[in-house]
Amino acid sequence: MEMEEGGNQTTVTEFILLGFGDLPALPILLFLVLLVIYIVTMAGNLLIIALVMTDQHLHTPMYFFLGNLSFLESCYSSAILPRLLAGLLTGNRTISVVGCMTQFFFFCFLATTECYLLAAMAYDRYLAICKPLHYGTRMNGRLCLQLAAGCWISGFLPCTLMISFMSQLVFCGSNEMDHFFCDYAPMLKLSCSDTSLLTLVLYVFSFLDAVSPFLLTVTSYVCVINTILRIPSSTGRQKTFSTCSSHLIIVALFYGTIMIVYMLPKSNTLKALNKVFSVIYTVLTPLANPLIYSLRNREVKEALRNMGRKCMAFIKIT
Repeated sequence: MEMEEGGNQTTVTEFILLGFGDLPALPILLFLVLLVIYIVTMAGNLLIIALVMTDQHLHTPMYFFLGNLSFLESCYSSAILPRLLAGLLTGNRTISVVGCMTQFFFFCFLATTECYLLAAMAYDRYLAICKPLHYGTRMNGRLCLQLAAGCWISGFLPCTLMISFMSQLVFCGSNEMDHFFCDYAPMLKLSCSDTSLLTLVLYVFSFLDAVSPFLLTVTSYVCVINTILRIPSSTGRQKTFSTCSSHLIIVALFYGTIMIVYMLPKSNTLKALNKVFSVIYTVLTPLANPLIYSLRNREVKEALRNMGRKCMAFIKIT
């Protein structure tokens, strides 16, 4: 463990991520499971991106945002899982303070962007279902690009400012972080600096960048569900709901676990389950995105069949 002496205190220059404990058989089993999850996540999301780019039937606003979401989920997984897999494989669970800050920045940036992107996708479904006559003119290519750019910028700016505050922290004493990746709460616990201002900044940004997009998403879906319930035929209701059900599942999975981890009071039971819920929104949600959209979405399944036929035709030719 590297330390630097500074006055009467020892400054920590690296952390030890305790991860999931020290059971002898656990690292090997976890490594194999997480490696499979990472490979499937990357392959699935990259396949969605390829389909959206190459299939003309998927050149619509909904799939444009889905392509952005798949790219984001690929980056999101890559910010967490490779470091975790390396630690499980080698047994080296140390990470430098700079490396930890870097990992947290990408986690914060991508998670915040996802909040805004899910809200943009909900707004797209709101216009498509509640304002169908105006959908084509309102949700045009220019607006899609503006919304997507706004989502990425809205994720980047606050996290850059947050990291600039966190870079002023001094870490001393214990360097053992009881988590499997660098999150802000475990990092603040190890700091010997005054974190009151940073905590206030974090609460403000959490409200602006997580709660506000969530409220916009909920509002959009309240309007969508209200419109669907007014459709007279059950077939019409089912067909309309199917166009947004996949996105609704992703929203529920992502925000449900985020709220449990960050917003509920930390009882002993929730503390014990904190890592489990963290695994859900950092590892399983990126995996669920391509699986849910490919299994539940008729257009994506048709695009997959078309790609399969083209690949078979190409193989026969060669």
